Amino acid sequence: METNRIRNFSIIAHIDHGKSTLADRLIELTQTVQSRDMMDQLLDSMDLERERGITIKAQAVRLAYRHTDSIEYELNLIDTPGHVDFGYEVSRSLAACEGALLLVDAAQGIEAQTLANIYLALENDLTIIPVINKIDLPSAQPEAIALELERMFGFKQEEIIFCSAKDGTGVDEILSAIVTRISPPEGEIEGSLRALVFDSKYDSYKGVIAYVRVIDGSLKQNDPLLMMATGAKTDSLEIGYFKPNMIESPSLSSGQVGYIATGLKDVRQCTVGETITSSSSPAISPLPGYAPSKAMVFAGFYPIDGQDYANLRDALDKLQLNDAALTYTPESSQALGFGFQCGFLGLLHLDIIQERLEREFGLEIVATAPSVSYEVLTHNDEVVQIENPSKLPASQSIQEIREPWLDLTIITPSRYIGSVMELLADRRGVFKKMEYIDTQYAQDADQADSRVMLEYELSLREMLVEFYDKLKSYTQGYATLDYNVKGYQASPLVKLDILVNDEIVDALSTIVHKDIAYPQGRLIVQKLKDLLPRQMFMVPIQAAIGSKIISRESIRPLRKNVLAKCYGGDITRKRKLLQKQAEGKKRLRKVGRVEIPQEAFLSVLKTS
Repeated sequence: METNRIRNFSIIAHIDHGKSTLADRLIELTQTVQSRDMMDQLLDSMDLERERGITIKAQAVRLAYRHTDSIEYELNLIDTPGHVDFGYEVSRSLAACEGALLLVDAAQGIEAQTLANIYLALENDLTIIPVINKIDLPSAQPEAIALELERMFGFKQEEIIFCSAKDGTGVDEILSAIVTRISPPEGEIEGSLRALVFDSKYDSYKGVIAYVRVIDGSLKQNDPLLMMATGAKTDSLEIGYFKPNMIESPSLSSGQVGYIATGLKDVRQCTVGETITSSSSPAISPLPGYAPSKAMVFAGFYPIDGQDYANLRDALDKLQLNDAALTYTPESSQALGFGFQCGFLGLLHLDIIQERLEREFGLEIVATAPSVSYEVLTHNDEVVQIENPSKLPASQSIQEIREPWLDLTIITPSRYIGSVMELLADRRGVFKKMEYIDTQYAQDADQADSRVMLEYELSLREMLVEFYDKLKSYTQGYATLDYNVKGYQASPLVKLDILVNDEIVDALSTIVHKDIAYPQGRLIVQKLKDLLPRQMFMVPIQAAIGSKIISRESIRPLRKNVLAKCYGGDITRKRKLLQKQAEGKKRLRKVGRVEIPQEAFLSVLKTS
């Protein structure tokens, strides 16, 4: 296929704005898949993707489209993940394109991820085609949303396409706009091979399969390959393109999108953002933008049945083959036994991995409360990365603790401004700016349905526990959220330890802001007092910061009536029995151990 007849594009949208449905209509209209094989959300191959209505793994499909000039064009649609946790994957997918369809819901308008995605597309210098979807809904306001797009991003009215992906209205016009507005790919056809990896997966027979966009040069089967970032060398066992199933092809050339079966056994040797070149005549420089994936959220996974430890390790091994962003290291907990400390891109990533472990591998696991990675500056001016609170150095050796902070964008109806700002103030959010984005607001300042964009700085740690749920609750589900990590900042943080019978329960240790350490410690101590079973000796439960106890509760011991058989007699006999019992309880407290039941532990984790 000649380069000037190739168009590479993506669809960017907020969650639930109809991205997967529009992809279905484009595939259907170009007859890429036979009608008997068509199904809803065709490009979402995982059950979790279909159930949640989001794209987790990137996918691509080649469309053959005959334009009005009777020339057949090759349109490569590169589908992107649909959640902010996978922002890096989205950026690499967009780097493989020359254009993007900006999809906006005609009823909901511009939302937080709409802004984030369009800024990402502009950074990659893409041609953007604005599309207003769901115009068939009774609550649709396409004209008002068109004015929003015009005001926010400077689009002209004649550039905006109105469509309904559900019934196919306007899809022909979208295909025509892709051909006429998006420029063909540029690249050196005769140059050294440079192919951008925008996704990869593991196959038991073919090894790592890299999803690539060829920027320069060309590639044939059995060509020797070099991964420019990791240095891994291999041969191309198989190459081809997506329709959307993998179709083998003799070659891929500059501008085309396809796959390469590398035969590599470790997906970390060929991750997203990698540049593939020829090992016999390598390119001088890799493509820009490569960054190794970095876990931002950490949690411990422990099997409920200790005998499942080996099964959990095997399951994590298999998941990591297809997901290089997942990291894990073995660890043990006094309360939970043997397990793994796992690293994730974000809370959604954590949720997906946990659900896949339970569904696909039939494991019952306990996940500890999620935490973030901290940077600790010691008095020796050494910076230490801490992912587990139990590994925090002694307080006397710490100069400062730094935590990751976010740039947060929230779009909400104006009537909920007070509730949202109160929530963010409680979470130590730093206000940056507020802007009304509805054009109607200029005409009617009191209009209740006008929408506001709030920008804040917020600690990532403050987002981990129920922030999103509370945001949705405070705004009756109308608020939308997007964020990106801005870096590490020093904060007054302390390590909060929970002691049961004078022993630290490492799995309950957390790093918290010093202003909330006392109320949080008090809450956990009271919760444990209600949940732990009584023993034959008194059990103290304490919350401590270093050597300072900030909260304490005691579980009263069970008492055996040793005087039951004394029917009268000398009082000294009774005193002897009581004294002997007291001494026995004192000895028992020194050697006795308190086991925390699984139910109590889970309940405390939900509280914290």
